[in-house]
Amino acid sequence: MTIVEGLPAGLALSAGAINRDLARRQLGYGRGGRQKIERDAVAILSGVRGGATLGSPVALSVENRDFENWRDKMGAEPFDVAPDPLTRPRPGHADLAGGLKYDRHDLRDVLERASARETAARTAAGAVARTLLHALGIEVSAWVEAIGDVTAKAEGSLADISARALASELACPDTEAEARMRAAILEASHAGDTLGGSFVVVARGVPAGLGSHVHWDRKLDGRLAQALMSIQAIKAVAIGDGASVATKRGSEVHDPIAYDETTRRFVRGTNHAGGLEGGVTNGEVLVARASMKPIATLRRALASVDVVTKEPFDAAFERSDICAVAAASVVGEAMVCLVLAEAVLEKFGGDSMGELRRNFTGYLAQLTEY
Repeated sequence: MTIVEGLPAGLALSAGAINRDLARRQLGYGRGGRQKIERDAVAILSGVRGGATLGSPVALSVENRDFENWRDKMGAEPFDVAPDPLTRPRPGHADLAGGLKYDRHDLRDVLERASARETAARTAAGAVARTLLHALGIEVSAWVEAIGDVTAKAEGSLADISARALASELACPDTEAEARMRAAILEASHAGDTLGGSFVVVARGVPAGLGSHVHWDRKLDGRLAQALMSIQAIKAVAIGDGASVATKRGSEVHDPIAYDETTRRFVRGTNHAGGLEGGVTNGEVLVARASMKPIATLRRALASVDVVTKEPFDAAFERSDICAVAAASVVGEAMVCLVLAEAVLEKFGGDSMGELRRNFTGYLAQLTEY
């Protein structure tokens, strides 16, 4: 269950639009057996009537079909017979840190809630935010840039790159690289291992002026970094050229400014900044990258310690994916959509879509008169 609050009335919204993103999140070569059980579909419980938002909170429910298989182990009522505890934490997972924090010795109390399964709700909420952004001409898409040491080329227009990624099982716009990615995933699977990688999220049509250069907690690059870093297994986030700018001179990094008389807007010939300067969007394409570590659940388990007996053991193995970078890219889109939608509503407001569009259109006209 997730609740999306603050949407204006009159936004066309259907379950189908949300289900498309939920389905994309479950695809990808290297996914585990759980995806054969879960076939996510959303139920809109409130806030929408006749296919349009009412201005009240939108409640979304995505059923966890696998729960029936765990009811006797994870139900709320006291157990007649206590289930066998899980006491061998996995290196790289929240198992041990969460057990220590909450003083739980059955680590299933930790691992089930720490699971990336919760990103189904984020993806559903992000699809609602995507619908709002699309109504204003803002489009968000993502593609997988690397899996393991295999790196893809992203050539052509952003629209073409996004379309090729959307048609790819690994969300990769480079068919040659995708074949090598599949081979790397298969090799890792045979070795009882896992693979990580990186993905890129872009947003087109974002106007200059979202975010703040005044308040540290409203800087949009910081909010995007937090949102993307909050996705399970993400260990690094970059805006634009990211860490590589630390090794370059300013003349190589900053994007020269020009003025286009035809469109009456300020433009850049390059976009090293990734569409953000000083915590504020500058009108260029917004570009964010996220790096995902390999999944912590390995069939070839790493060394661990039983939290009860303190004896050395191999870590517990839970049903798991081999690689989930493609799925993570869909969640990354959702998180970027949520952050941008929130920033749009902060700046332009409006209780109805008509009011929001008038405010948004008026601001775009203001930019051409600057």
